Amino acid sequence: MTAKPVEAVGLVRTFGDLRAVDGIDLAVDAGEIFGFLGPNGAGKSTTVRMLVTLLRPTAGTARVAGFDVVKDANAVRRSIGVALQDAAIDPLMTGNELLRLQAVLHGLGSKVGVTRSNELLERVGLTAAGDRRVGTYSGGMRRRLDLALALIHRPTVLFLDEPTTGLDPTSRLAVWEEVRALNDEGTTVFLTTQYLEEADELAGRIAIIDGGRIVREGDPTTLKEQVGDPTLRIEVGDAVMIDIARSVMATFGEERPARAGRVAIGLKDGAARLADVVRALDEQGVPVAHVELDSPSLDDVFADATGRRLEGAETA
Repeated sequence: MTAKPVEAVGLVRTFGDLRAVDGIDLAVDAGEIFGFLGPNGAGKSTTVRMLVTLLRPTAGTARVAGFDVVKDANAVRRSIGVALQDAAIDPLMTGNELLRLQAVLHGLGSKVGVTRSNELLERVGLTAAGDRRVGTYSGGMRRRLDLALALIHRPTVLFLDEPTTGLDPTSRLAVWEEVRALNDEGTTVFLTTQYLEEADELAGRIAIIDGGRIVREGDPTTLKEQVGDPTLRIEVGDAVMIDIARSVMATFGEERPARAGRVAIGLKDGAARLADVVRALDEQGVPVAHVELDSPSLDDVFADATGRRLEGAETA
């Protein structure tokens, strides 16, 4: 049986008394975009660093591109492309120079290196900036160059660690389009992100990690359907009335985590009951400043699994 591009069994990483990754299992299929979703500090980047051989696991095993990440680390590195969130790019070199240096480091001949560099600069929309120093690039341009650097040797598996953090919407969309195009060509992509929309847009399957453990895994549509009822959120205009609002809304559905100043429930029968909820709140004198009714989202999946919102709201 052909090995999966990414496999991990009982993977653990500790830092002193801190158990950053706590016995996770992963299996990524060839040709898919696998989303690894979770808040800051959940263990996403630590997991990626073990998979790309930058950190040794404390316990458990992992294989990438068919090679053990500890025993065959060099083979893993030759088979993967990596674009880390905190990648260091020499600001004094040009895009062309960096790509050709990367080609040399991967053992590509000079002619092949020049050809690949030109191809990749065109691919990520940086041909006109190829001879400019990277220090003059915008954040979005640097991210696209980092992606090109990760592709120079045609990797089997591409690891993207929060590739759009800090980017403006236009740059983010450009990165998404490139990731989709790469995947359409057969590249397996392991994508870590804390952006719900990014995981929903790109990943065919996701795993949600929290506190070093995987708390949900599956395709986004199925995970959202499992949450059930749509989420009704109301913002109360008078903080004193929040407990009354919570009591009223509890008769219409099970409470869900919400940010301070809001109450959220899974509204049974959805929009058909919305007017009834608003009327009941009005009868109790609860001033409603804002109302929204949303179909289940990945944030609802995370809240259902952990008891809090991915954005870091307190547990309800």
